[in-house]
Amino acid sequence: MSPVRTAPVAPVAPVAPASGTSADFAPLPTPDELRAQIPLSALAKKTTALARRDIARILTGKDDRKVVIVGPCSVHDPDAALGYAERLSALAAETRDQLLVVMRVYVEKPRTRVGWKGLLSDPRLDGSYDLPSGLGLARGLMAQIAGTGLPVASEFLDPLAPHYLADAVAWGAIGARTVQSQVHRQMTSGLGMPIGFKNATGGGVQDAVDAVVSASHAHVYPGLRGDGRAAVVATPGNPDGHVVLRGGSNGPNYGPEAVAEALAELAAAGLPQHLIVDVSHGNSNKDHERQPLVVSDLAHRIAAGEQGLAGVMIESFLAPGRQDLELGRTDRLVYGQSVTDACVDWPTTVRMLEELAAAVDTHRSTPTAAS
Repeated sequence: MSPVRTAPVAPVAPVAPASGTSADFAPLPTPDELRAQIPLSALAKKTTALARRDIARILTGKDDRKVVIVGPCSVHDPDAALGYAERLSALAAETRDQLLVVMRVYVEKPRTRVGWKGLLSDPRLDGSYDLPSGLGLARGLMAQIAGTGLPVASEFLDPLAPHYLADAVAWGAIGARTVQSQVHRQMTSGLGMPIGFKNATGGGVQDAVDAVVSASHAHVYPGLRGDGRAAVVATPGNPDGHVVLRGGSNGPNYGPEAVAEALAELAAAGLPQHLIVDVSHGNSNKDHERQPLVVSDLAHRIAAGEQGLAGVMIESFLAPGRQDLELGRTDRLVYGQSVTDACVDWPTTVRMLEELAAAVDTHRSTPTAAS
């Protein structure tokens, strides 16, 4: 797959702050301008639309495949991401009868305190924070991956980012740190793709359930038009919100009892009883080598017919583990290895997806599934 190509984004100069303030301001292209500079191909639009539809069908039980959201914790090297996408696209095609594979293309990285905030904020990995270039690079990468027929998943962190990127995203996530945010619940109520809300960092699921309910309703709030002007935004509500179990500080929550409890909370809120399990983070005790063990457990339960397991999320890249990022020294980085959370490597990824696909086939072959 060729390197990412994007339309040039003009350099910007800071705008003098208003009197009495200490912040600096620099202009960004408007969402309309960036979408015109980096349009989606016909195949990218079709890929995204079909994946959104099919994920929604899986989440409501109308499609018996499983969703697999898989890819790097965060993208820092677009070329490595494209190399990964090329392999994943072939694997997705091999397992498409059992799995709907969506690639993680996460360009924003939430931080507990400080650190590299992702490709969108700091695309050169040097602390220069060239956001105009980051937006163009992120959109170009998503457009190119979706243009190969592989759907894109991303976490939405900054409320402005979806204006520039959402049309290229088939599945979106709201992270554990922002699941309580009213701003993010309002924002997702107007997005056109299924949205997974992760349980809070403590491990409790109620915040995520509340977020799904909130996002399913219409909202009115101040926002941004495509031409960059502030506007009153009125949203219809997002019918395809769902919970993502990611464990927490009190331990994993992917086991049968924890899943059953989460499904009961969804039922009590009048929501569909389907969810996705993140096999990383708290569910693997932040040990990437435990991700395959979690997947194996879930695969056995899928094969046995456990209800409510709509899919999994996996942190995976070309090389295993993680590496420290030294700003401005990208020459020292290992190709295809995460600079944020540790990931499983490519051969392990193949085995995990093959195991999940086999589990779907096993369940289909049982008399109860066929009846």
